[in-house]
Amino acid sequence: MRTIRSLLFLIAIAMLIAACGGSASASYAPAAPAASAASAAEGDSVGAGGGKGLSGGAVGGGQIAAVDDAKIIRTGTMAIEVSDVGSALRAARDAIVGLGGYVGASTTSNDGDKPSAEITYRIPAAKWEAALDTLRSLNGLTKKVVTEHTEAVEVTSQVIDLQARITNLRASETALQGIAAKATKISDVLEVQAQLTQTRGEIETLTAQLKDLNDRAGYATLAVQFNVPILAIEVAQQAWEPTTVVDEAAATMVSVLQGLATAGIWFAIVWLPILLIIGLVAAIVVFIARRLGYGRRTPGGLPPAPVVGEG
Repeated sequence: MRTIRSLLFLIAIAMLIAACGGSASASYAPAAPAASAASAAEGDSVGAGGGKGLSGGAVGGGQIAAVDDAKIIRTGTMAIEVSDVGSALRAARDAIVGLGGYVGASTTSNDGDKPSAEITYRIPAAKWEAALDTLRSLNGLTKKVVTEHTEAVEVTSQVIDLQARITNLRASETALQGIAAKATKISDVLEVQAQLTQTRGEIETLTAQLKDLNDRAGYATLAVQFNVPILAIEVAQQAWEPTTVVDEAAATMVSVLQGLATAGIWFAIVWLPILLIIGLVAAIVVFIARRLGYGRRTPGGLPPAPVVGEG
């Protein structure tokens, strides 16, 4: 009983270390004799699913196998103008299929007599540049490459890390299976089975992540938008519409009339009474000043002659 619990404790520690993930360049020692065989099987499955690239993360002599070449996830977008959308779609599909790729998704639309389409292609990583060159020309169907954007993200270290973690978890799974076969008490069996179930779940999760990385690294993703060129006369026609001009002129006239009406209302209600009051006050002031003799002058504009006294 005490021995089984000690073994379970050691395996739990190993599982915790494996779950936290190992360094991409670190060395790993097998936890059980079956670890080398499990690692070799994993290497075969990864090599078959991902094509060229990593050797599968096989553990030999406690060292991770050398990397053949980098794992790179390539993505891109492109917008091109073609003389005929239908012919361009067929030519692009045949070219991508000929390179070993396929159509991942497609959307087509038709705005009047202007068809357009957006196609997502999955292209083998080794044929990425060839696919771009093909779409730039399409046997003369491509008239103009409007936009082109590509990205490349290296995931080699992530792939190596996942492979190492899967290898360690499979070694722990083998050890747990051995303990389960030797356990005699029901409580011990249940405890081992719980840890075994958890280990298998982690293996499946990491295996799915590894498969997804290998798939995206093996097949690049390119979204291409196909459009027909817009003629200059069509642009000019779209830029000038008689009805639009009439609407704008009518709106301007209404705005001017509204402004004049607003100014008249303000003048009649506010400024006219103020001006009348100011004029009335000015007239009263002038009238009073004249009654008091201010501002009067003698004829000829000269002041009156002084009176000469006697003597």
